[in-house]
Amino acid sequence: MSARRPLILLAAGAALVAACAGGSGPQKPTRQEVALIDRALAGAPGAAQPSTIVATELAFARAARERGQWTAFRLYAAPGAQLHGAGGPFALAPWLAEQRDPPEAVQWAPRAVAISCDGALAVSHGRTREPDGRVGRFLTVWERQADGAYRFVYDVGGLDVPQPPPRQQIEEGNIVVTALDAVQGLIASCPRGGVPVPAPPPITVGEEARADARLSRDGTLRWRWEHRADGTRFAAADYFREGRWLTAFELALPPGSAE
Repeated sequence: MSARRPLILLAAGAALVAACAGGSGPQKPTRQEVALIDRALAGAPGAAQPSTIVATELAFARAARERGQWTAFRLYAAPGAQLHGAGGPFALAPWLAEQRDPPEAVQWAPRAVAISCDGALAVSHGRTREPDGRVGRFLTVWERQADGAYRFVYDVGGLDVPQPPPRQQIEEGNIVVTALDAVQGLIASCPRGGVPVPAPPPITVGEEARADARLSRDGTLRWRWEHRADGTRFAAADYFREGRWLTAFELALPPGSAE
């Protein structure tokens, strides 16, 4: 099973996760990490920045490299977390209890983050790279815990089908944009004047599909998944921005994308 997660972070991104994986659980990002990521996300709308989610994802990926892929999943999973596999979402904890860390972990980094107005719920979306060089995509839902740390409650990832052609070698003198530079931050608008946020638009789901949708406590961010009859795994995030609901990003993984 390919359980996620990018493309290789260059030096700027790698430097941001230098203090992530010690101790018995996930650590909060440092002020320096948050400041650097804030600059990368300076174009995001709204006063708040989703930098903590980016830092958490990078710390998660580093923990997978240094401590083992499934060890990292145990550290960053919330109670009741689900993994969306080839047969549909399933409880992660019992499955993880039977897994051993592979010799080399999948790597990943976010390309976009959508976050609720109150910051309690966020969804990240990005690219993955397998140890053998194959690439793919992932989507992860993060919830802020009582201690202020974020842990994921849902994760789906898989390979690109078909795989893209090999990337061209970077020639000396070319301008390089790192994955971190390209991160997009999407922040939901806060309710104003006591007016409640309108309900998000209804979702159309195929008759034979299994699906679920959940809304943040403040009503400004919705995440949803669907397991279609043909085996396609679909997930998406919608957020309320300046008076209307927008789709932040969608992920459709065809049959054969999971291993």
